[in-house]
Amino acid sequence: MRRFSGRRLTAAVALSTLVTVTGTACSADSGGATADDGTYSVWDPYPQFDKKSVWAKLLDECGTKAGVKVKRTAFDTSDLSNKALLAAQQDNSADVLIVDNPVVSTLAEAGVLTTTDENQVDTSAVDDNLLAAGQSGGKTYGTPIGANTLALYYNKDVLKKAGVEVSSVKDWESLTAALEKVKQAGKKGITFSAIGTEEGSFQFLPWFWGAGAKLTALDSAEATAALSLWQGWLKEGYAPNSVINNTQTTSWQEFASGDYAFAENGTWQLANAEKAGFDYGVLPLPAARGGNAAAPTGGEFVTVPVQGDPGRYAVAKKLVSCLTSTENLNTTATTLSYVAPTGEVQAKQAAANPALKPWIDSVKAAKGRTSDDLGTEYPQISEQLWKAVQSALSGAQSPKDALGEAQSAVK
Repeated sequence: MRRFSGRRLTAAVALSTLVTVTGTACSADSGGATADDGTYSVWDPYPQFDKKSVWAKLLDECGTKAGVKVKRTAFDTSDLSNKALLAAQQDNSADVLIVDNPVVSTLAEAGVLTTTDENQVDTSAVDDNLLAAGQSGGKTYGTPIGANTLALYYNKDVLKKAGVEVSSVKDWESLTAALEKVKQAGKKGITFSAIGTEEGSFQFLPWFWGAGAKLTALDSAEATAALSLWQGWLKEGYAPNSVINNTQTTSWQEFASGDYAFAENGTWQLANAEKAGFDYGVLPLPAARGGNAAAPTGGEFVTVPVQGDPGRYAVAKKLVSCLTSTENLNTTATTLSYVAPTGEVQAKQAAANPALKPWIDSVKAAKGRTSDDLGTEYPQISEQLWKAVQSALSGAQSPKDALGEAQSAVK
């Protein structure tokens, strides 16, 4: 096993401020790998789960099966990558690290993680589009524990009163026509998050990719078409001006008022949708000319950091294999409100809860933000993208000019 590069690691610390969009609250006490006393450390981004949770019990069970004791430490998502980088500098990495998928390439390029070829973790059953989020330089650095993504929630009553059949919404043209009917009926069209942070990029990407645009060419005609779509919705009053400052949470609150026909939001809002007090449905985000657009994947990867003592890898592999087994992926996906990363478990989820079918379809079409081998280039690209969205929606620049400036800044 190779060791990490101090120079690359230092550079990665500066890039590890990548903001995630489904993060959780507070952090717990830290602690990396211990001496070989039968205790193995697992770091995760789930501080919302205490020692009595299904998740914590699963970790303990996997430790028992591997013949070791698991010491679990939970961090806030935004802190975990920095903690992992610093631990690697001190040769005190966790044995198993569960980290948000866009951060995998940052840690991999810093030399913090082992590859699945090195640690012999089997990823053969994982959907290729989900596994790609953990790949860099042609190598794979972990396996997804689950995925979430974006889709369109819709209010059935609002659409019915506007005379809109949801089955008619198949592309951008038919969606915009539906929004026009909703406005004419005295209701509100669509809400989303276009805030000037990673959340804004995250929500814009399905339209960007759905137009056929690529993150390596922010100023393409396809990218301009996607931003023009959003700008047009604001000009026509189909979407509120509040989207410029909306987070995904405040956007959801607007939809939960019952006045909106559509809301772009994620799997994590399903529990809130059940409490909304009106009949709702879910529709995969449409691409410009039909079919499902690729939405960005959220969710974490289970990885194995580089260790000073290579003797620890055998147990780490057992822990990862246990956490990502077919049986346990089903448990984990339910606990974390995720779609599982394998077709076999997705089928079980759909059979148990048919309401998950549109989410499974959306995840199958989804794409990692760092896919296409963007790696640590993604944060800079994303920042320029959200700045362009803000500029165009505020009326400061045309979509073409805003995206042209964004591409120049990236270069």
